[in-house]
Amino acid sequence: MTHTLNLDKLNEQQLRALAAQLLVDGQKKDATIKYVTTENQQLKHEMAILKRHKFARTSEVLNAHQRSLLDDLVNEDIAAIEEHIAQHDAQLAEVQNKPQEKRQPKRAPLPPELPRTIIEHEPHSTECSCGCQLKRIGEDISEKLDYVPGTFTVERHVRGKWVCDQCETLTQAPVPAQIIDKGIPTAGLLAQVLIAKYGDHLPLYRQEKIFARAGVEMSRSTLADWVGRCGVALQPIVDALRDELHQHSVLHADETPVAMLSPGKQKTHKAYVWAYTSTPFSGTRAVVYDFAPGRSGEHARRFLQSWQGKLVCDDFSGYKASFKQGITEIGCMAHARRKFFDLHAANQSTLAEYALQQIGHLYDIEREIKETTNEQRKMVRQQQAKPILDQLREWLTLQRQRVPNGSAIAKAIDYSLKRWDALTRYCEDGAVPIDNNWVENQIRPWALGRNNWLFAGSLRSGQRAANVMSLIQSAKLNGHDPYMYLKDVLARLPSQKNNQLDELLPHNWAQPDKV
Repeated sequence: MTHTLNLDKLNEQQLRALAAQLLVDGQKKDATIKYVTTENQQLKHEMAILKRHKFARTSEVLNAHQRSLLDDLVNEDIAAIEEHIAQHDAQLAEVQNKPQEKRQPKRAPLPPELPRTIIEHEPHSTECSCGCQLKRIGEDISEKLDYVPGTFTVERHVRGKWVCDQCETLTQAPVPAQIIDKGIPTAGLLAQVLIAKYGDHLPLYRQEKIFARAGVEMSRSTLADWVGRCGVALQPIVDALRDELHQHSVLHADETPVAMLSPGKQKTHKAYVWAYTSTPFSGTRAVVYDFAPGRSGEHARRFLQSWQGKLVCDDFSGYKASFKQGITEIGCMAHARRKFFDLHAANQSTLAEYALQQIGHLYDIEREIKETTNEQRKMVRQQQAKPILDQLREWLTLQRQRVPNGSAIAKAIDYSLKRWDALTRYCEDGAVPIDNNWVENQIRPWALGRNNWLFAGSLRSGQRAANVMSLIQSAKLNGHDPYMYLKDVLARLPSQKNNQLDELLPHNWAQPDKV
């Protein structure tokens, strides 16, 4: 009797524990549904605004070229939002145990004159699980447009259908995962469109004309759809690259203005691209661009998050708040030199000439120790650079007392003296560079791009450009062909496990034939 009572009590505890777990699971499920539903509502609202702009009467303020560029960016944003909504719908279907509605793309057949490569997909075994031999009864054929630099080809994927006469089981090789499900572009073609747009700065309307000359009629709206969806797919790689930068103790930072024209508005305003890179002395070469609507320091703090290290940057006030939160400021000697260079170029100042000579000696030392270790670099700087810096500071202080306030030479001297601690900290750590020129070189592609695409159409399109250009420029820094890199990444990404994303980062990546 006692045993029965204890058993009944134990079952009751189990039931209570099960009920509690079901309650927690239900709450998590409700929270997920609420979050995803809210996100979808916000995305659909944003898409409605974009579509209203797309089909509304075009502003007379923009010329035909500008309207063309803006329409492409709007189409890219719509495609990106649709991809986000599709991912959310899939998440809801999984939570609610509902079948997901499959999208059936409609497209014209590919030109028959293009060369075709037949790729067959057959089961690993043609023997049924019941032991009988499978019989081939047909096949499914799909075609994808591929691009090898300079040439369009067609991949014809043939998936044989195999059936067992005994148990009537149909066997077919699975469809390879793709960035754009059931779409016609291969990873190679998607990589080409991205490289042309963000690496070579060719707007989509120009690519449309190039494709037409090669015999492929591909509308800009279709190209924009691909670009938008690729931007969403590549986001996890960029996030992983940013996390990689956060592991470094020394980073470069710089920013440059980019015009942004929001849909529905008639004029541009100044947005900014922020660039963050590892140093040339680091074993990992990476750059991440961050597109922001302004130049406020909050954007730098948002990107750096809880990172604590040494930041090489110019004297922009937006970084000051980060220095109060534990980040160490490293000044840029090139900026200090520039003040004296401009002064000497303007009036052949002898004082400026002497300062340039001393700073030149510092750079001579840096060239000699460029390929040494951090420890050796620090030792040489302490022995050779520090005495020059000490003497230069003493000389600058003396000269400042002799020149009138407000003069050009006084301003040049003040710039260095007020930032002296930050300018000379590189002598204390061999891993720290003498200036910020490295990141300034990495931000140059944006200056070139501005002349071609004129403006970013929205915050979303600017962020997409920043993401793709981060991967392209990081691939270049590591000696990779950006086309080959993106082609392989786009091919592998749909089936890549989240815990293996680091394999696709530019500094970890190797061409398939070299793996």
